Amino acid sequence: MKNFKLFCFGFGQVAKYFIKNLIKNNLNFELFATNTKGTQIKEFNKIKYKSYFFYDNTFDPDLINDLNSANKVLISIPPRSNIDLVIKNFEKNFKKNKFDWVTYLSATSVYGDKKGQWVDEATDPEPTSDRGVARLNAEKNWLKLYKDFSLPIQIFRLSGIYSNENNVIERLKMGKLKIVNKKNHFFSRIHIDDIAGVLTLSLKKFTPGEIYNISDNYPCSNEEIAKYAADLMKMNLPQKINIEDLESEMLKIFYKESKRVNNSRMKNFFGYELKYPTYKEGLNMIRNHQI
Repeated sequence: MKNFKLFCFGFGQVAKYFIKNLIKNNLNFELFATNTKGTQIKEFNKIKYKSYFFYDNTFDPDLINDLNSANKVLISIPPRSNIDLVIKNFEKNFKKNKFDWVTYLSATSVYGDKKGQWVDEATDPEPTSDRGVARLNAEKNWLKLYKDFSLPIQIFRLSGIYSNENNVIERLKMGKLKIVNKKNHFFSRIHIDDIAGVLTLSLKKFTPGEIYNISDNYPCSNEEIAKYAADLMKMNLPQKINIEDLESEMLKIFYKESKRVNNSRMKNFFGYELKYPTYKEGLNMIRNHQI
């Protein structure tokens, strides 16, 4: 692959793991990103890059030149108050685009509550949370740019993300793990390494206008994962609590939705072999890194 210029709207964990994977695969690229504090030259994994200020409707106007000259764009900034701020502020730049790869990171919350049933990309999205509604609206707006202006964009619907830094083992050790008393609650997850892996593959295998569920192979209850983590770490589980006793509104929403996410399209199209096909491989790797 030729040298390319990558612009990241947002530079959180997913973007950082993506960059690590690009470096690991010896790809040559120039990096630009945004942050919410101020424009500055930064360094990540020995790569120096320019990070532009962008928050709400205010941004460093100098970022326009680097955005317009980019080949590839990754959008990981979530909507705020049901508004996709990247589209709101930079729609005209995407309309007259010269990009060859744009990826919007959405979430499986767009499907809503399916009572534990399987969902795939053909399933009608019926979001039940404000976040899910906002994500779905953003997806529609990005796909409209594809249909009306041939923007080469794909949408990744991410399941619940866990990583070496943020996972059930860490929450268990910190005493922050919550186990809710709810039967037949299914949810899907994905290790952040696998998100980075699929993103990297998609640079070479890319079809504009498509949507992919990014998930591992084994949806299950949070309680099952918690029990496995406790056994691995030889620790006791916290007592179960009711949904109403949760302090976090986000967790309450999480437990009100139950679905199993099918990842067949992701695996079949990209030919991607998951590093962590279930939570067991992921948690064992995390535990081994801590020993």
